[in-house]
Amino acid sequence: MSSYSHQSHENSYPLDQGQPSSVSIPSQYTFGTPASNLNYDAKWSTGLCDCCDDASNCCETCWCPCITFGEIADIIDKGTVSCELHALLYSLICYLTSFQWIYSWLYRSKMRQQYNLPQEPCHDCCVNFCCEKCALCQEYRELKHRGFQMSLGNNKLNHISFN
Repeated sequence: MSSYSHQSHENSYPLDQGQPSSVSIPSQYTFGTPASNLNYDAKWSTGLCDCCDDASNCCETCWCPCITFGEIADIIDKGTVSCELHALLYSLICYLTSFQWIYSWLYRSKMRQQYNLPQEPCHDCCVNFCCEKCALCQEYRELKHRGFQMSLGNNKLNHISFN
């Protein structure tokens, strides 16, 4: 497994009346660090066939891949479309055409571009066509490994108290 380190986000402000030149935001308040802020060597955190590394997600994806896809797509789209809508569209495409793998292929490609990940073990299209559920599990584990709380979706804080 490849390792990487989270770097704190820094927002620079002009020096004005003795204010500090930068402010560090603690990592517990930032979910899903962008690829540009990671010291990451462009490898997936787990392999395509490591589905059982997260047994609960493996079972969920086996029986209801629409849920896993919805959570992934919600994060990749940065919350612009809800998890539920993605899951519904995935299910409808699956039921009506059996070409849901094309929908998930598009999001695998988006995710790879966002996080500068390689096309492994082969082209994204082939991975999703031949091993769609394994691909969904890998994408889920990757986002989870990058700090997303998958059940919450994109940019939602969970039980953080500012008191």
